[in-house]
Amino acid sequence: MFKTLRNALKIEDIRKKLIFTFLMLVVVRFGSQLPIPGANRDYFQAWFAQQTGDAFNFFDAFTGGSFTSMSLFALGITPYITSSIIVQLLTIAIPKLEEMQKDGEDGRKKIQTISRYLTVALALIESIAMTVGFGSRGLLAANTIPNKIVVIAAMTAGSAFLMWIGEEITEHGVGNGISIVLLINIVSRIPDDFVTLFDQFMKGQTILNAVVAAVVIIAVVLVTVVFVIFLQDGERRIPVQYAKKMQGRKMVGGQSTNIPLKVNTAGVIPVIFASSLMSFPNVIASLLGKTGGTGIGSKIMTGLSQSSWCDPSRPIYSLGLVLYIVLVVFFAYFYTSITFNPIEISNNMKRQGGFIPGIRPGKPTTEYLSRILNYIVFIGAVGLIIVCVIPIFFNGMFGANVSFGGTSIIIIVGVVLETLKQIESQMLVRYYKGFLND
Repeated sequence: MFKTLRNALKIEDIRKKLIFTFLMLVVVRFGSQLPIPGANRDYFQAWFAQQTGDAFNFFDAFTGGSFTSMSLFALGITPYITSSIIVQLLTIAIPKLEEMQKDGEDGRKKIQTISRYLTVALALIESIAMTVGFGSRGLLAANTIPNKIVVIAAMTAGSAFLMWIGEEITEHGVGNGISIVLLINIVSRIPDDFVTLFDQFMKGQTILNAVVAAVVIIAVVLVTVVFVIFLQDGERRIPVQYAKKMQGRKMVGGQSTNIPLKVNTAGVIPVIFASSLMSFPNVIASLLGKTGGTGIGSKIMTGLSQSSWCDPSRPIYSLGLVLYIVLVVFFAYFYTSITFNPIEISNNMKRQGGFIPGIRPGKPTTEYLSRILNYIVFIGAVGLIIVCVIPIFFNGMFGANVSFGGTSIIIIVGVVLETLKQIESQMLVRYYKGFLND
């Protein structure tokens, strides 16, 4: 990784892109410290500290702490991520969007425009819900209509500005800008998490106990990161052979290639969907001020909270973990089914004269691809579950409550690997251009 960055800094074009990306990220972290005008930050931080569940922890990790501090970027980049997922899902249900997706660059720009408008709409809805839900309980310095409008406008504008920064990084920097903004927000929380772990397991302990605790923490983090790297890079390559055919006076075709099927085909999407769905009831209850109590509803809410799972003193609440695992597996298959179409792949291969050795073209190829894909998706889902359950287990058993859970680690490793690959590809393209010009 460091060798790639060192070589990239020697190339002027890539060096400018890296500097531009760095400056944009500085703006992101600076904006995360700017308070929202008219918002009572002390109230919200005190309220958040009293929460025993994790209804907003998942959201706060993605905003880099901007949510709890009620800064300008309190909503983070999540409205854009949500809108992109919604539009991607709608392309399956709405034929016109599906046509746009297949319409090349022009179609991609139209879908991106729709995602932008939807992002602003979602940010507006979220900011209104937060302002109305918490405004009467102390979030606003003055619970007046003008002040509410200012807070709503500030949060909506902050989310839209983050979306613009992400797109500018994609256009003029390196990597996927939205993913990099999300990455820097998550990474910004890690130092505080390690300080929390130090205070909890090493401070005041004997030297031997402190060393053992440090070794265990480092080992767990390293093992998880290495496992995620293998999970992200793992793929099954299905060989494809193209038959020779006559075009004019030339014989073309006859080449061999492969279809790479990633083990983690759905990426981190199943975990985000499952976590969001599990947190949604608690979020609504918090906005309505219905938290607390000892009734059956309160117990269900506690069971949906990750902080209650794997707790030896309250094993019944670990049933929520079972539901979480089922949701991760379901969304892994669901998202893969709408992003990878074996029938379309099979038909394209048949039209181009391609076939999988030992498998007849047409329906047998479709069935073969579907069978292989189902195996791979299950393996990827199990890998995602292992990565996500490790932090949950240590939180429940030892009270190691940190923000960088399995979802955060998957995002960090995935974005870093993808960005490094983009840098290497740009270096390779530049090398070939220079070679051809010479």
